[in-house]
Amino acid sequence: MSLPIVAIVGRPNVGKSTLFNKIIGERRAIVGDVPGITRDRIYGIGEWLGRRFWVVDTGGLVLGEKDPIWEGVKEQVLRALDEADVILFVVDGKTGPLPSDREVADVVRKYGRKVLLVVNKIDEGKHEGLVSDFYSLGIDEIISISAESKRKLDELLDKVVSLLPESDESADVQAEVKVAILGRPNVGKSSLLNVLVGEERALVCEEPGTTRDSVDSLIKRGGRDYLFVDTAGLRRKSRVKDDIEYYSTLRCLSALERSDVAILVLDALEPATMQDKRIAGMIEEKGRGIIIAVNKVDLIPGYDPSLFRSFLQKEFYFVNYAPVLFISAKTGYNVEEIFPTVDRVYANWKMRIPTSQLNRVLEEALYISPPPSDKRGRRLKVYFASQKGEGPPLFELSVNDEKLVKQSYLAYLENRLREAFGFEGTPIRFRLRRH
Repeated sequence: MSLPIVAIVGRPNVGKSTLFNKIIGERRAIVGDVPGITRDRIYGIGEWLGRRFWVVDTGGLVLGEKDPIWEGVKEQVLRALDEADVILFVVDGKTGPLPSDREVADVVRKYGRKVLLVVNKIDEGKHEGLVSDFYSLGIDEIISISAESKRKLDELLDKVVSLLPESDESADVQAEVKVAILGRPNVGKSSLLNVLVGEERALVCEEPGTTRDSVDSLIKRGGRDYLFVDTAGLRRKSRVKDDIEYYSTLRCLSALERSDVAILVLDALEPATMQDKRIAGMIEEKGRGIIIAVNKVDLIPGYDPSLFRSFLQKEFYFVNYAPVLFISAKTGYNVEEIFPTVDRVYANWKMRIPTSQLNRVLEEALYISPPPSDKRGRRLKVYFASQKGEGPPLFELSVNDEKLVKQSYLAYLENRLREAFGFEGTPIRFRLRRH
C-alpha cells in the first residue's frame, strides 16, 4: 500500500473503534459497551490537511489469555503494529493507567514506531488533571481527547499528520473492483479471504460467527486492485438476538451496497438452504454481480461437478446466470480461479452494447418469437432498444403500451441477450418507455 498506515491499539473497551469511526468519518467499526466487539483489523481512509492515510482499527490487546479467540485478536494486533507507520495507543482517562495498559505499552515500544499516547474520554477541561498519571507508561507524546464528542480531535489529527512519512499524494486508493464475500455463518468466508490475501487476515474458528465486523482487504494482483470484504455470517432475522448481531447484519448489507461483485459462499455439505437462497436474492435485488463458490468440496471426494452444478442452477434458478466454482479454502483447491472469474463477472457487469448490435439481436428475437397479444387482440410492439446504464446493464425498450409487456416475455428477451453477449454473473435490468 502506498499510503502511510496509522494503527489504533489498546486494551479492550477504551474507545478505539469510536476513534476509528470519527477519523474516517463513517460508522464502519461496531461500537458498544461490551469488551471485545472488534476482533479483526478493519481498514478505512483518513484525510486531514490534504494528507490521506490508512487507519487500522484493531481488537483489544489482552496478554496472557489462552482462549483461541483472544489469541487470534492478539495476532491481528501484532500484525497491525508491524505494518504501521504511526501508532495511536489509546487508554481510558477515567480509569487511570491499569496494569493491562502497561502490558500494551511494553508491546508497542518493541516495534520502534512513532507512538502517540491518546488519553480518551477526557470530556471536559476540568478532567485534564487525570492525564499526568499516564506519563508512567513511558510514552513521551501524550494527547487527551474525547473521541465520542470529538473534543481535541483536530489537535490529534494535526499531530498524526506531522508524524506521517512522505508518501505519493497521487496514490489511487480506490479499489478497481469491490468484492463482498457473503454467506451463512461458518461456511468458510474468513478462511477463503485468508487464502486470497495470503495471511490470516480474518479470525478463523470453529465457533460460528467469529467475524463480527466487515473486514476489508486491499489486494493488488496482476496490475489490478481488488477490495475484498469478508463479513459476519448473515443469519435469519429471527436469530439476530443482540445488538452486536444486529449491527453485524447491517455491516453485511452495507458491504453489499459498497460492492460490485458478491461471492456467495456455500457449504458443500449443506449447499442450498433457505438462508443461502435469501442471500442470493439480496444480491440479485441489489443488482450486484454474483459468483457462487461451493466451499469444503474436499469433504466430499468423488463428487460430480456437472451434476452438482445442475442441482445448484435449479435451486438458485433466479440467479442461474451465476458462475459456480467448487473450492476448498482449507486446501486451496481451485481458489486461484476466483480472480479471473471476478474479472469476467465485473467486465460483464460493466459491459456496454453498441445500439446497432443490441437492436439486431432484438429484431431477431422478435422474429423468432413475436410479442404476445392481450385478451382483446392488442399485440405488444417493441420498436427500439438502447442501453441506459451499466453496473448492472440497464436496457430501455420503446414499446406501444407498457401494460402489454409480460414478465415471461422480458425473461425471453433477457435469455436472448445472454445468448448473444454472455453477461455471465450479472443481472440484467429492463426499463419500459411508451413510444
